[in-house]
Amino acid sequence: MERIILHDPLWLLALAALPLLAWLRGRRSTPVLVIPFAAAWHRPSLASPARWPAVLAFAGLALLVVALARPQRVEDKREVRSEGYDIVLAIDLSTSMRAEDFEKDGERINRLQAIKPVIQAFIERRPTDRIGIVLFAGRAYTMAPLTFDHGWLARQLSRVRIGMIEDGTAIGDGLGVALTRLEQAKRDRAGRRIGAFVVLMTDGANNRGALPPLDAAGIAKSRGIPVYTIGSGKEGIVPVPVYDDEGRKRGYQRMLSDLDEGTLREIAEQTGGKFFRVADTGTIEGAFRAIDRAQKIEFQAKSHLVTTELFWWAAAPGLAALLAGAAFARPLRLREGTA
Repeated sequence: MERIILHDPLWLLALAALPLLAWLRGRRSTPVLVIPFAAAWHRPSLASPARWPAVLAFAGLALLVVALARPQRVEDKREVRSEGYDIVLAIDLSTSMRAEDFEKDGERINRLQAIKPVIQAFIERRPTDRIGIVLFAGRAYTMAPLTFDHGWLARQLSRVRIGMIEDGTAIGDGLGVALTRLEQAKRDRAGRRIGAFVVLMTDGANNRGALPPLDAAGIAKSRGIPVYTIGSGKEGIVPVPVYDDEGRKRGYQRMLSDLDEGTLREIAEQTGGKFFRVADTGTIEGAFRAIDRAQKIEFQAKSHLVTTELFWWAAAPGLAALLAGAAFARPLRLREGTA
């Protein structure tokens, strides 16, 4: 932000007094001859060369008064010297995420539809963090590496669909890939990762993959990476839509929720994170807000002012005007002396 300031505004009073001085000068007595109306001939017009010295002198004085006020252009610059977190969101895309046991505006929505806008809001609340996304079902894949480009991340998140990955629930592999994305040598201290955590969201129990979930949790613990786990969906029997070959909803079938809450709790406890059970949109938002508060860096910002002196822009033409006025006045005095 830039602004112009005057260090001594009292000089503005002097500037305002100049027109008064000019008026008083004009009111002073002037020599007249006996010839009637000769005094009118003595007063030259403003455009007359005889007036130039006075005009230049007053203009020069006005500019010098402005220069003495010491105008400056001030730029307020801020520097943030602290780094944000690195966060990986591991999202379950198994077919059970189609269960429509959430509601929004009175309409049924599935578990993924309930979670996506909350994830987006979480990302928007953390503009200084690098965030990545891992998707898992029967296998685990990196959809987005760690990035500060949250606009691009939002576009990638909008493309996420159930069925993109072969079915299954490989929780251990999903967590393992997320930990791999957090491997950053410059942020390692004695084998422990600084300033990073994982948020893992699932609605089922591990039934696929090569890495057991608790083994993945042990790796996260050894590296000092907290894992926040979110168990999605209501308990008991839930409705799951059935689609035909053309993607049209044909009805619902009943499914028993099989969330492995015990394993998710143990992952969170081992790594220093926290487990959340979410059964509606309100508890999802509450979970992400709690994570946001728990993993927040208090940034230490330093600010400094950059000033540019502007008085020369008024002082230089002011001096030039005074010198020019003096130069014009001298020939006039010479002519008056010889007359």
